[in-house]
Amino acid sequence: MASTVVINGRTFAGKNVTVVNDRVFIDGKNVTPDAKEITITVTGNIDQLKADACSQISVTGDVGSVTTQSGDVSVGGSVNGSVQTMSGDVDCNGRIGGNVTTMSGDISSR
Repeated sequence: MASTVVINGRTFAGKNVTVVNDRVFIDGKNVTPDAKEITITVTGNIDQLKADACSQISVTGDVGSVTTQSGDVSVGGSVNGSVQTMSGDVDCNGRIGGNVTTMSGDISSR
């Protein structure tokens, strides 16, 4: 399956997604949207997704690990490693191979 990462409606290809100080990078390339709120949807397989702040992260494929300081995470595919968020909900419809942790949020599984 080809990997795609959708940032606020724009589609990109890549294996590593990082959000730092409201700037979005895919495989080191700056793809920051103009909007203040950032939503990320992953379809396919990527290695890692790290975000300091993001409104929503949605995984419909395989991700090595997901880490966010602030933002909700929805897993419909699988995360082979762990899902960590400091402030946000984790909703799991898929498989998570590691731990799921949140300091301020809810964890739900279906």
